[in-house]
Amino acid sequence: MKKLLILLLVLPLLLQAQSVKGSFSPAEDFSYAFLYHATPESANYVNRGELDSDGNFEIQLDSTLTPGIYKIVYAVPPEENNFDFIYDGKETVAFNFSYEKGVEFKVSEENKLWNSYLKSIEMVNQTISNYYSKENNDKKGFTAIFKTLKDTQTAYEELAKDKLVFKFIKANRPYIPTQYEDISTYSKNLKQHYLRDVDFSDYLLQSSSYLIDRVTAYVFNMVVDPSEATYKQHIDDVASAITDDDLSIKSSMLEMLWQQFVALKNNTIANYITDNYLLELAKSTNNKVLEDMVISFKNTSIGSKAPNFEITLNGKKTSLHQLESAENYLLVFWSSGCSHCLSELPEVKKLVKNKPNLKVVAFGLEDDDENWTKEIKNYPDFIHHIGLKKWDNPIVKTYGISATPMYFILDASKVITAKPYGFEELEVLLKAL
Repeated sequence: MKKLLILLLVLPLLLQAQSVKGSFSPAEDFSYAFLYHATPESANYVNRGELDSDGNFEIQLDSTLTPGIYKIVYAVPPEENNFDFIYDGKETVAFNFSYEKGVEFKVSEENKLWNSYLKSIEMVNQTISNYYSKENNDKKGFTAIFKTLKDTQTAYEELAKDKLVFKFIKANRPYIPTQYEDISTYSKNLKQHYLRDVDFSDYLLQSSSYLIDRVTAYVFNMVVDPSEATYKQHIDDVASAITDDDLSIKSSMLEMLWQQFVALKNNTIANYITDNYLLELAKSTNNKVLEDMVISFKNTSIGSKAPNFEITLNGKKTSLHQLESAENYLLVFWSSGCSHCLSELPEVKKLVKNKPNLKVVAFGLEDDDENWTKEIKNYPDFIHHIGLKKWDNPIVKTYGISATPMYFILDASKVITAKPYGFEELEVLLKAL
């Protein structure tokens, strides 16, 4: 009887236990699924599941886990190989995943509803695109298409009522004209509406990838072949859409855009974000790391004049900007304790040997001058400067040096013309000089 009583007490708990489980294919391409709880600030590790030979795993969910946005990481690098899902604290979440098809949820009304909604909206948007591509002016057809769009949105909002996914469906509300619009008018109104229903202050949206995806789509995809002026306007629109009540999310969204333009090597727009928004936001949020990062990038952007520093040359004090002996300069940040530097500097020496109009300025990051003094004897034709305190040297911070060796090519006016990434790229650029 006692055993039966214990069983009756435990059974409801077993029945209510939730889990995250999935199937990855092809199975041989995956090993583990890592579960994280996503917040606006970070992703907190929860547990991991090892995949069996068929690519299946299951992670039991602790009853203390709160509803919200969770993340599955399935490969490295983790920032590129993950997906979000909603956990409501009540439902087991089950899915199938492949690189070809992405994620398909099999169990979980929250996530199935969101995926179904996105597919339905995509189908209607494709119909709208087809309508305008045929230069159609059939007003009855126009009315019918947008009635379908409105009905679809309304139906899904009704289905999502009282669910976490409602916030996403609401934020994604499409622009619906009240009367016939030509393509130009529709495109203009669509753009003006795109961020209108997005609540950037919402914790759930902040924890997911939705805000990043929405902002990225607005900045990069709203106009075909956007100009720099268009990019600037779009960035201004994003900044205006996020109120100053939550400077942290405003800062993170604009930093994300800054990172994307840096990756695209569009220094003009990256520095526009810095000058107009990001530097002030970094200061307002006491984000010293971000402040130093954007300043150093701006200081060393291609087209910027390289930050100046003192140099002792032939026993006399001078500076980088005062050098006048060459048409081009190669500025190298290196260290006598860096093995890569010690292997690459001899190759640099060979490359510049027959280039009298190119001078090498070698900035050594050192804790003391003992090894540096010995090593620079191997490079008598280089212009040497020692930067004591190594990574804490102010010039090192100004240039944003995070690894050695690092190279900058300057013209006679000390304007940065190239920032080669690695020796192979440096070799190509120097041969062209």
